[in-house]
Amino acid sequence: MIRTTLLAAFRTFALVAIAACEHGAVAPTPHVSNIAQVSASHELGRQVYNFRCYYCHGYSGDAQTLAATFLNPAPRNFKTSSPAELPREHAIDAITNGRTGTAMKGFAGLLAKNEIQAVADFIIDEFTRAKAKNTHYHTDDNGWRNHERYRSAFPFATGEIALDELNETLSPAQRQGKRLFMNACISCHDRGRARIDGPAWAIRPVTYPPDFYLLAESGRADGHSGFDPHHTHEKPRAIPGLTKVEKHGERLYQKNCAFCHAADGTGRNWIGSFLEPNATDFSAAQSSANDKARLTAVIATGIEGTSMPAWKNVLTAAEIDAVAAYVIRAFAIAEDVPQRTASVKKL
Repeated sequence: MIRTTLLAAFRTFALVAIAACEHGAVAPTPHVSNIAQVSASHELGRQVYNFRCYYCHGYSGDAQTLAATFLNPAPRNFKTSSPAELPREHAIDAITNGRTGTAMKGFAGLLAKNEIQAVADFIIDEFTRAKAKNTHYHTDDNGWRNHERYRSAFPFATGEIALDELNETLSPAQRQGKRLFMNACISCHDRGRARIDGPAWAIRPVTYPPDFYLLAESGRADGHSGFDPHHTHEKPRAIPGLTKVEKHGERLYQKNCAFCHAADGTGRNWIGSFLEPNATDFSAAQSSANDKARLTAVIATGIEGTSMPAWKNVLTAAEIDAVAAYVIRAFAIAEDVPQRTASVKKL
């Protein structure tokens, strides 16, 4: 749709220029034409970035995102790069082919050449040169209607007030803001300031915010209520009789894999549903213990053309083996067992 609209605009411009020349009028100078094209390409790059890149690199290009805290190495912070450090050809190659050993996947199969060039130019111009803010996530179009009503929680997101500040030192409004932040906002804004170093809360995968696009008309979906159609997939399955290795694999899975594949292995949490292609639904995959060798290889080396990274430099061979053992025990459908119906309908 974007490419079609842009192409139509260029064709219209060309026809107008030709008509003007045929009637003896002075055609626009190449400089004026280039300005119009550059502006259209810049906005195309913005649209692609805001749809494909923001989740890891952030709307403002600073990589201060929840996803970034789960990735090693972390996504690139464009704000700290200069145009010399990120030349155009380097950016285009990274977007096209991805970067080995990182979560940066190649978009050659998802984006057209002009889209790749447009988003590369947008990143360089908007972030490395202008250090611009780009746009905000909390807009009406994204479902955050009247976002200012949550202002009491803002100081905890920006670090103005420490997350571990004692309630006795806070005003009633600040205590209310802290409760709101810790119950909802922290799902995405987990980089708040703490007075005491160390983990202030347990890390677990979450699926927030709600899917406003599916539920906007119901009147129930908003950031305050926390209503989330994907929440049901955050509960791990109760698997009796796990071996010691499988229990170890369960802990590793819930800490590292559930972020995309969901705690119940369906991949139907918010993140798994957002990815292209979607995260694997283990509950629907025909598998058996004979697939363990293939599964451990996939975990170790990743899957090209998807968001599945290689874990061999993060987990040990024994840990990868434990994760595979748990996945097969908890989610896979053995060949000699009738295929079960998924516990929750696909959203």
